[in-house]
Amino acid sequence: MTDQPESQLPAALPAHLRNPVTRAMVRVQNRIVQAAREHLTAQGFTELRPPIIGPVTDPGGRGSKQIDIDFYGHRYKLMTSAILYKQASLLAFDKIFCVAPNVRLEPLETANTSRHLVEFHQLDVEIAGASRNDAMNVAQDIIATATAAVVADLEDELAVLGRDPQAFAALLKEDAPFDRVTHADAVAELTRLGHPQNPDAEIDWEGEALLSIRADRPFFITDYPKGSRGFYDRENPERPGVLTNFDLIAPEGYGELISGSEREHDYARIVARMRETGENPAKYGWYLDMVRDGIPGSSGFGIGLERLTRYIAGLDAVWQATAFPKTPGVVSA
Repeated sequence: MTDQPESQLPAALPAHLRNPVTRAMVRVQNRIVQAAREHLTAQGFTELRPPIIGPVTDPGGRGSKQIDIDFYGHRYKLMTSAILYKQASLLAFDKIFCVAPNVRLEPLETANTSRHLVEFHQLDVEIAGASRNDAMNVAQDIIATATAAVVADLEDELAVLGRDPQAFAALLKEDAPFDRVTHADAVAELTRLGHPQNPDAEIDWEGEALLSIRADRPFFITDYPKGSRGFYDRENPERPGVLTNFDLIAPEGYGELISGSEREHDYARIVARMRETGENPAKYGWYLDMVRDGIPGSSGFGIGLERLTRYIAGLDAVWQATAFPKTPGVVSA
């Protein structure tokens, strides 16, 4: 990562699109998506097109707000995440993926984190009957496959971006699973480093960056505390208060790339979790009706496409990883 100021905002759209860095980034991003599609399709996944509006959406998001729209006299939401529809998709297919747009009104304090956009895309995956470990293995395979494809095919683009392919030497080691650390151990390590954390909450962005900068390859953080994530992350039946979920953290200070989990699929537990997190179950009528009728247990995750592009391309800020950046608090084209 360079020393470019984190607060730098995107140039006006024409200049941004003409920038050689933007053109090289788009080619890198295209190769990432192409490689992921080829890999997942070969593994028996079916690609679906998720909705971009609905009566409800993912309630999570570290303080981000949802956007309401009028839908023929009804209040609908722009999707902040396709999670509920991914679970619904398993009524038709056992293994699905999608490349989905998402919109979140991020709080203004995220403007200088270099890692937040208002409008972004996720590569979403959901697998019926899968464990957390199954999902983590698929996630690692996607990251390794996409990175290897960019390194093999886009030497010129990486040169324009100033990204040394040797940065991925540790990541691309064969038969080397990404390291895994529990949330509790990550909190203990940050406390040791002089950056204390609330053991019952998300790791803050500064703490995540501290862990990230010390790594030379991506690593998983697992077992976040109940209450730190949405109602759909499954509570570990053998460890009450702990979720069977994970994040994937990129090295070099780039931070979180992926969030995923085993999913709650029992009606009573989901309603209880909704109430615990302050959600009104009445808002989720279509979803709860579906759950009551029965949906398969599953595991899945979402990869932030722009965040992954930023990491592989070696960009200073996530707004550089989209052709049409929309950053928190900035009204733009």
